[in-house]
Amino acid sequence: MNSINKIWPVIFLLLIIFSCNDKKPDQIIEKHNSKDSDVLKYKSEEQAIAGFYKTITDSNNDCFVSIVITELKTGYFYSLQTNSRNVSGKVRFSINDSGEKYITLEGIKWDEYEGDISNEDETDSVSDSKTASKELEIPVGIDASYVKDTLTIQNYGNSMNSYTKISECGRKYIQLIKRKVF
Repeated sequence: MNSINKIWPVIFLLLIIFSCNDKKPDQIIEKHNSKDSDVLKYKSEEQAIAGFYKTITDSNNDCFVSIVITELKTGYFYSLQTNSRNVSGKVRFSINDSGEKYITLEGIKWDEYEGDISNEDETDSVSDSKTASKELEIPVGIDASYVKDTLTIQNYGNSMNSYTKISECGRKYIQLIKRKVF
């Protein structure tokens, strides 16, 4: 009986040692690499953004917009073409708080911007002639969300925040579909 009492602690100790060795180091590595893989996934999507994008034309042919995004050694660059203008510049990448991916086409001046009405003064400018009207600075740079092979630009706002980014196109949301990959 005395020898059995001495064997139980040894067996218990061996069970503890073997149970500690059953943990797979791969699980720890997978948890550690999850953020790295998100960064790698973003980088690969960033690289996949290069190509030729064009709006789907309807019977009215009211909205022609095309964007070519190319990758050079110094970064990504775009060339935007509509029926009335050709603009080119640098592409900047970003991710918002909810994880949505955006590009900014830098250097494109919005066509119209009346601003957010919550920033207006309480006084009526017609009744107060001494108050000089403030000129709003028109924003520069157009944001486009991107998912897989589609860029989406919100082209104009609403009565609370009135703006138009590309007046040549009357669509609220301009969707550009990738046609060619470079």
